Amino acid sequence: MISCHNLQWGPDDRALTPPLNLNLERASLTAVIGANGCGKSSLLKVIAGIQRPQRGAIELAVPRLGGVGYLAQQQSLDRQFPIRLGDLVSAGLWRSPLTRQRRQARLEQALADWGLLDLQQRSLKALSGGELQRALLARLSLTEAQVLLLDEPEAALDEHGLALFWQHVQRWQMQGKTQIIVSHSIGNISQHLDDALMVARSGCIFAPVGELLNQRSSLENVA
Repeated sequence: MISCHNLQWGPDDRALTPPLNLNLERASLTAVIGANGCGKSSLLKVIAGIQRPQRGAIELAVPRLGGVGYLAQQQSLDRQFPIRLGDLVSAGLWRSPLTRQRRQARLEQALADWGLLDLQQRSLKALSGGELQRALLARLSLTEAQVLLLDEPEAALDEHGLALFWQHVQRWQMQGKTQIIVSHSIGNISQHLDDALMVARSGCIFAPVGELLNQRSSLENVA
């Protein structure tokens, strides 16, 4: 589903890691972990096609337009933009061929799934951080993307929001979606994911989560 061949990325022609070779199968669920500034978010942007790699190549089994869903960190969103929560979530249907009635039904179901039905008329600036994060996740859930790139999706979520998120992660995996999740929540990673990619300046290691967590301190000191 996703293949990285001698991939290098980073700012100003300065590669953040040695070349990465990685193959992720369809319906795989992978965490990306590492120290701040090691290139986790940049890697997602390169896979999404938002940034160009410095070297190497990425092959995707789906087209980036419509086939890849990207959840950026929340601070990249303009909270002053004059849009209601319901309109923000409905943007996930922009490529949908469904009738207007069916689109409305899917929108209402997504709002209900994420506990947002009573908030759909609120402006973005009137939302809490957790409410906005659930809205962004609800928008993503309405897309037909088969590859989901999630940059710190647990940010600002309370206990209920986290439970909803991990329920959807399991649902997306059962639907055959390939997911890459950047996270600093080691507890959730070890509880919900089997494999992780450790990103460090000394190199990237793909391995079972438990194995990587045992070496996390030494690798982050290098990063």
